[in-house]
Amino acid sequence: MPLTNTQIKYYDSNVLRLPKDKRETYNAQVDRLVAALRDSLKTQDKITVKRVVKAGSFAKHTILRKTSEDSVDVDVVFYISGEKVDEATFSSLSQKIYDALIKLYPTKSVEDFVIQRKAATVTFVGTGLDVDIVPVIANPDKEGYGWQFDRVDGSKTETCAPCQVKFVKDRKDEDPDFRTLVRLAKRWRTKTECPLKSFHIELIMAHVLEVNGKSGKLEKRFRDFLLYIAETGLKEVIKFPENGWVPHFSDPVVIIDPVCDTNNVASRITEDERKEIVRIADESWATAHFASEEDDFEIWKELFGRGFKAEDAA
Repeated sequence: MPLTNTQIKYYDSNVLRLPKDKRETYNAQVDRLVAALRDSLKTQDKITVKRVVKAGSFAKHTILRKTSEDSVDVDVVFYISGEKVDEATFSSLSQKIYDALIKLYPTKSVEDFVIQRKAATVTFVGTGLDVDIVPVIANPDKEGYGWQFDRVDGSKTETCAPCQVKFVKDRKDEDPDFRTLVRLAKRWRTKTECPLKSFHIELIMAHVLEVNGKSGKLEKRFRDFLLYIAETGLKEVIKFPENGWVPHFSDPVVIIDPVCDTNNVASRITEDERKEIVRIADESWATAHFASEEDDFEIWKELFGRGFKAEDAA
């Protein structure tokens, strides 16, 4: 007998979803960091922060609560403008943000601050929160849009953090269970060590919603997500109504960013990783199908971990 919607929603609400009190704690911590960093950059480096937007899974409400396997991170996009902003490279912006963080938190070890390809990350030991500071060069002619730079290869990509948050909200408005399904898939990703990123999962789930609609029980819809990956091999180009003309990509997996037609968000997935993702999805679908047919609750833990539960313990 399949899992009921009530059982899955219990698991989502009580195990997966970030609790309201934790969200408020993280929001306050991020707001304090943003205010201090904004002032520091303006005072010390003459950088004008035009706008600050919380983005990523936290802002989309698809983030998982913190566990030993699932970290909690908040993407904070700093829209940078100013007289010489066009001359600023991402590396210099990231370094200035890094230096400002060191000055703001002098008691923290240097290891707490990491410059990544597209962000500078600060980790707060007390709450375990990771904050990714993402500098974006604001486009003065296109509200909410800007260019994000890659520190390693120097490339730049057009992005729109508010638009990405809206994309998920629009799907949630169409299907109230969309975020629940995304969180289920993210927990499955972590448990099975699948090489998909959170953004990939959100977009694949949105595509499955577009193809299959929102009808059917949640368990079957989760299995349909796995089945889509297994049957297509992720060889189909995934794009959305928000997209216009999309250029040809030769990457093994092509998932078009709904806010930028020229950005394949799956471009770093290798052919070997694609095969691994498909293998995991295929085996997971078979496991989920067997668990459903046999009405064996314990088998679901192979996909979601030992913390999987659908009711309070007696």
